[in-house]
Amino acid sequence: PASTAGMAFFLDAPAVERLYLESWVALAMDGAPNVAREKNKGARAVSTSPQSKQRRNNAMILNHLWGLYAHPHTEWHTIDERHDSFRNSLTHILIVALIPPICAYYSAVHIGWSIGVGEPITLTANSALMLSIAMYVTLIIGVLALSYLVHWMGHTFGSDPSYTTSLELAAYTSTPLFMVGFSAFFPHLWFVMLIGLVGLTYSVYLLYIGVPILMHITKEQGFIYASSVVTVGLVLLVCVLAATAILWGSGFGPVFTQ
Repeated sequence: PASTAGMAFFLDAPAVERLYLESWVALAMDGAPNVAREKNKGARAVSTSPQSKQRRNNAMILNHLWGLYAHPHTEWHTIDERHDSFRNSLTHILIVALIPPICAYYSAVHIGWSIGVGEPITLTANSALMLSIAMYVTLIIGVLALSYLVHWMGHTFGSDPSYTTSLELAAYTSTPLFMVGFSAFFPHLWFVMLIGLVGLTYSVYLLYIGVPILMHITKEQGFIYASSVVTVGLVLLVCVLAATAILWGSGFGPVFTQ
């Protein structure tokens, strides 16, 4: 009887087809979670790759830049909640600090500076290149020195910031001042000074509203803290101007084309 039933089953074609389909569906359902897990592993591998991390960091820096112009109070809180790494903050400074020397080089060599009446003043390419490199190095050293002083003065005002946080504050605060370099494409002294005054004012404004947020202190303490940072910045500026005058007097001044 068993052999007879087996023969009847194999001769029943629809039953065979149903059994085959049910087996195939079972195998597919069993393999689907494995495929999904493999896809998730691949997605996580892509999302944690160094290239994707760097792209996210670059996008975050650009968002911070736009946010500090559009809604500075909110953006400072965002920066405080999601701090950049030391590498990202330093990379931000190294990139943004390129704007003033590059723009100044182009205007000094290819356009010419209009100081007042008379023909525009231009420099030789080698002289402008040396001055641009010196400007770039000076800007980097200035921001790093300012961030160190911010870190050092934090304990005086009841704060304990890390050096990375101090570097963030110095980097994002100095960014509007570095953006003034674009004004060199219209190299008239009065125009560059006007734009420079606007950039300096906004940098000081960012400093005063950013210090209480990043340093986690009261607004009254933040005002005194920021005022001290501004004073230190002016001292650094005077030191740079004095060093520039000494170097120019020692024969390292600009070489004009005329």
